[in-house]
Amino acid sequence: MTDGLNFSRRLRRTPYTGRAEAAGVRGFSVVNHMLLPKAYARSVEEDYWHLREHVQIWDVACQRQVQIEGPDATRLVQWMTPRDIGRAKVGDCLYVPITDESSGLINDPVLLKLAEDRFWLSIADSDLLLYAKGLAIGRGMNVRIEEPDVSPLAVQGPKAEAVMADLFGEHIREIGFFKFAWVEFKGTRQLIARSGYSRQGGFEIYLQGAHFGPALWDAIWEAGQLYDIAPGCPNLIERIEGGLLSYGNEMTRENNPLEIGLSKYCTLDESIEYIGRDALQRIAAQGITRKIRGVVFDGGRCPTCAEPWPLMSDGRQIGQITSAVWSPRRDANVSLAMVNHGFWDHGQMITVQVSDGSHRNGWIANLPM
Repeated sequence: MTDGLNFSRRLRRTPYTGRAEAAGVRGFSVVNHMLLPKAYARSVEEDYWHLREHVQIWDVACQRQVQIEGPDATRLVQWMTPRDIGRAKVGDCLYVPITDESSGLINDPVLLKLAEDRFWLSIADSDLLLYAKGLAIGRGMNVRIEEPDVSPLAVQGPKAEAVMADLFGEHIREIGFFKFAWVEFKGTRQLIARSGYSRQGGFEIYLQGAHFGPALWDAIWEAGQLYDIAPGCPNLIERIEGGLLSYGNEMTRENNPLEIGLSKYCTLDESIEYIGRDALQRIAAQGITRKIRGVVFDGGRCPTCAEPWPLMSDGRQIGQITSAVWSPRRDANVSLAMVNHGFWDHGQMITVQVSDGSHRNGWIANLPM
């Protein structure tokens, strides 16, 4: 079940880990020093079909929150991202790339605006808390930065809305995409957002108070019995087909927002100040030299892509595969790749050098697939 992980205090359990274990979790990954369930009894393909048709409960408490609060909170958050947050309203969720001085990606969190002077950054797998603290200290900003006691639990799939409405009331159906509202649970006020790491629709409950974790899991589990609920986790097939990128896999500090398809979240004029603005403006003026793309390739079920696989054309490397898996819906392997300029057009024929030594024929595909 532990997949070779040696548990210690450095690998933090979540408020839901016990429930995941009881549900038959078969292994964990580690994100933000916290356990993330990665597999249950179903195969990844069975899990994929179930997610597309029913509803699942996911322990995603590893999505830690960086809380930024105080008179300079808006100024600090804006300084960290090229996305203009000036029009954000309380109740909004915004996807915000976080950049360094070279416009390299530090993180790609979801920002939740809780008040005019209070934000949560729901982070991917990198230590954004210390980055934010260093910036605030260096500029002498009047803010408080901490990791609050908040543990997200996701309910994903086409039946997620019915489960949440049954449990918390019909007003749940009124929450817009990438918006949040509040619900009552055990006499407390809890935040629920229409968001999640899948294309199938769903919600994330940002539970405040870890001691409520088992009770929240149980309540959702009971409400989901009418809808064939199952324990689950982010599904690799669904993620790749949906073009959902993973920090540390598809992008790192070596990548800028433009080459990974985030130009719509970047302000390239002088209207806002942010770290890396000059660098990003230069990149935009010169044009990007590579771009994230989908790749479909043949040859039977591919192995796990633990390290990048070379992407070839006429004997020369023109990119690399970063995530790959067999898709039962397409009856082919699907993958995400960083592809060089001149080779990223839809339908471009390529060859993938897979880690098992095979060479697979394939083509470039638009995202989402």
